[in-house]
Amino acid sequence: MSERYPSLHVLGSRQFGGADQFYVRLVRALHEAGESVTAINRPDTPVARELAKDDIEQIHFPLANQWDAWSLWRVRKLVEARQPCIVQTYMGRATRLTRLSKRGPAVHIARLGGYYKIDGYYRHAHAWIGNTQGICDYLIKEGLPAKRVFHIGNFVPDPISLSESDKEALRQRLGIPAGTWILLALGRFIGKKGFDDLLKALTHLPVELGGRPWILLMIGDGPLAGELKKLGTDLGLDARIRWLGWQNSPDPYYALADGLVCPSRHEPLGNVILEAWNYGLPVISTMTSGALELIEGGITGLLCPCADPSALAARIEEVLGSVESLARSLGEAGRRQLETRFGRGAILKAYLELYDQLMAERNGQAM
Repeated sequence: MSERYPSLHVLGSRQFGGADQFYVRLVRALHEAGESVTAINRPDTPVARELAKDDIEQIHFPLANQWDAWSLWRVRKLVEARQPCIVQTYMGRATRLTRLSKRGPAVHIARLGGYYKIDGYYRHAHAWIGNTQGICDYLIKEGLPAKRVFHIGNFVPDPISLSESDKEALRQRLGIPAGTWILLALGRFIGKKGFDDLLKALTHLPVELGGRPWILLMIGDGPLAGELKKLGTDLGLDARIRWLGWQNSPDPYYALADGLVCPSRHEPLGNVILEAWNYGLPVISTMTSGALELIEGGITGLLCPCADPSALAARIEEVLGSVESLARSLGEAGRRQLETRFGRGAILKAYLELYDQLMAERNGQAM
């Protein structure tokens, strides 16, 4: 395991999406494991406020979207002053503004959670982590050295415990009658997430599934929020949908739900799938690259083609309109998959072992 190599973790986002939340989780996990870790991020962001709850050192730089020479210089001077062993950057902005010497003591690791443009953003790093095998394959295809590309997945926080009385209170607050199936969908309201396909799929469902009414909880926000709400109204779905906005902590809704629907047209990983498995929920997902890596069809979830509302509806009906044992078996198998491959301990161990490997190579020979 690691010999407590000091590390800096750099994130330039102002959002609190999946990548940002994983940044917080990993920094916390490293800190709790006894690692010397410093978080470099932008001031007055959800990430900064979340990490302020801990005794983790934070340093705030502007990390502006344009070519921010001031932040680039400050990151470089900080590395020179602190002499960390590991500098890990998350997504394009932070990676582009972190420029280290190839022969210096620190190893620059760029972590990617998507199929991003490499030139001008990532090629100058010393090593790269993709959170799916598909992303790793893409990085190698783009010309990055295979021996410096590593696959390490994400982990999710432990599930919360929600009592039956708390669930009932939440159902009442949402105006959901007892005995109603509760479907959950969440993410950024942008085109590639396919939420319009999901709304159209709902029109193919009968009024009741397995003798019970159903409701969809929609968690998220984004540029298409107005269009999606209008589409829901136009399709006659207002009574069937609860629009809950962006939730930094959606765990109570996972605990309340009976199943997760992931209708994306493009999804490199799909953190929501892992989060649903964390609560033992059955997952119905489109066949994105991320879902195909995670889900064994018919075992840990049900899959259907992308942008096919009728096929998505059929899968939803298969889970909630059939015998209850199917939903239970899918959720239990998903939870086992999560614990085996994507548990906090397994992912943290993989990161620490990678740090050991890269530092041993750096100390023995040039990268």
